Amino acid sequence: MSSPTGVRAQTPDAVAKRLLRASASHSFDPDTDIDWDAPLENGKWFWPPERLSLYATPMWDRMDERQRIELSRQEMASYMSMSIWNELHVLRMFSHYVGTQDPTDSRTHYALTELADETRHMKMMARLLATYNCPVYRYPPLLRRLLPLTPFAFQDLTTFALVLVIEELQDPVQRESMRDERLQSVMRQVCRIHVTEEARHVSFARAELRAAVERASRRRLAVHRELTAISAGLGVSALLDPRVYRAAGLDTAAALRQRRDNPYFRKSMLDSGKKVVDFLTEVGMITPLQHHWWRRANLIA
Repeated sequence: MSSPTGVRAQTPDAVAKRLLRASASHSFDPDTDIDWDAPLENGKWFWPPERLSLYATPMWDRMDERQRIELSRQEMASYMSMSIWNELHVLRMFSHYVGTQDPTDSRTHYALTELADETRHMKMMARLLATYNCPVYRYPPLLRRLLPLTPFAFQDLTTFALVLVIEELQDPVQRESMRDERLQSVMRQVCRIHVTEEARHVSFARAELRAAVERASRRRLAVHRELTAISAGLGVSALLDPRVYRAAGLDTAAALRQRRDNPYFRKSMLDSGKKVVDFLTEVGMITPLQHHWWRRANLIA
């Protein structure tokens, strides 16, 4: 399948070899590459305020600066917690994928490299939560029961599609965060590492997904479109735990109503999801038949 510009996309093997070279020359060790002893800076945020779910709502207008910053800490904690569980899920999916591949192949070698990256990222985000004394949020019970079963059902198509959803959805806000001097220092450093290494993961997943779509039958593709859409609809909806509002001293029911009706938050979600939705539509993993699930995830208007 050609890219939108008409230039033939690189083969998965060529992409994997390029990414292996990049990983060898430009990877991070969060234990030593982050200044974990950087002091907590009074008045600084933990997440960009414009990306918070209640930004510019009536509830936001009534909050003082201290409470707004606390909301940013809680929302960051929810996103980072869910990133840990998402990356644990990527480990499961990739482990299953690697078990079906030739261990001498460069694509398998890069998949193993990505497994190592994700293990470091999980530890990095867990240490971030500990550094800022944040609560750990968890997926709802239904998702926790379903996730261990999914690698066997997802196979290559849904595995790589969901890797893209997981990685690309938070890429825009993390790119903003790593440059935003209003944010805490450790937060910016974590985002810088995550953005740099996840860019390689996105390149690998895109190449593998293109190849998987090209060899898939129409029936198999239809099944995995639905699996991907349902998983995105359920998973993305769980990224921001409702308990963040109570933890920030807010009325949960009122906060959820204002979040639902907040045009700024809807636009933030649509902007964050645009690249991955456009790509999945381009390669044939999203059709109008799945739009209701993607709309549930606030990734399609």
